[in-house]
Amino acid sequence: MSRTTRLSSSLLRVAALSGVAALTLTACGSGSGSGSSSSGSGEVKVGLITKTDTNPFFVKMKEGAEKAAKENGAQLSTAAGKFDGDNAGQVTAIENMVAAGVKGILITPSDSKAIVPAIEKARAKGVLVIALDTPTDPESAVDALFATDNLKAGELIGEYAKAAMKGKTAKIAALDLAPGVSVGVQRHNGFLKGFGATDKDVACAQDTGGDQAKGQTAMENCLQKEPDINVVYTINEPAALGAYTALKAKGREKDVLIVSVDGGCTGTQAVKDGKIAATSQQYPLKMAAEGVKAVVAYAKDGKKASGYTDTGVTLISDKAQDGVTSKDTAYGLENCWG
Repeated sequence: MSRTTRLSSSLLRVAALSGVAALTLTACGSGSGSGSSSSGSGEVKVGLITKTDTNPFFVKMKEGAEKAAKENGAQLSTAAGKFDGDNAGQVTAIENMVAAGVKGILITPSDSKAIVPAIEKARAKGVLVIALDTPTDPESAVDALFATDNLKAGELIGEYAKAAMKGKTAKIAALDLAPGVSVGVQRHNGFLKGFGATDKDVACAQDTGGDQAKGQTAMENCLQKEPDINVVYTINEPAALGAYTALKAKGREKDVLIVSVDGGCTGTQAVKDGKIAATSQQYPLKMAAEGVKAVVAYAKDGKKASGYTDTGVTLISDKAQDGVTSKDTAYGLENCWG
């Protein structure tokens, strides 16, 4: 074989390999272009980054984004941390989405402070960044925030618990999220405000990470420390169900009031079943849908969403209390995380 023939064969192999590489890139999510705001078909590219892709709350958020993208002619790419708190994974996702040419990114920050430099770089390249559910620190690090008023969510269950106790002396257990996480701090403080209490009135406080097994352990620890606990505030419904399991093991499930936040379908069913007295329902599907619409609007007219948009919260309980506005579990199950 001549050198010319060998060279031609080599070039053909390189060309073939290049073609395979190009196909591989195209098959990955949103495509390989950078600096472009829409796909070859003219669709606006939108990115969604959640804390995890397994938590039902974020699954529902993704559903909302997918539906809104389809309805508004957008191309959605999604990513998530490997675990709640995986800031490095979210940073990588931002960088990949910017390189792919997204016009906007919707993100639930795992670390409200550590994610800020990556967000700033994205915004400097003209990408609209909207935080969903969890604000950044500072909140002004993003263009806009679409979220539940978590302080209000806490206040509602605090007011409910106060009314339900009907003047009885409360011994409170607080099953929180983790130190310094804004969502957890706001819900905790809101509950105390609604109940008319302070941290000095909390008999036992434990962090749960919002996890059911950790919620059970936390409740067991609190019962050892203070056996007469009769009010339990929980950061979310998995933690509440963990607390219920621990209380049931002690035969206390009927005489301890558990209140929570989230309003997911499983949690709302737990309210209906009498395991949780009341929960504040939030709407992650709406957060994501409104976020996608905001990115599409920005792509079309250049107008950026800004400031805070309250996506609503509703107190759900089948045992209404005087002076506290609530809706029953029939409403809650129809609208859970809608």
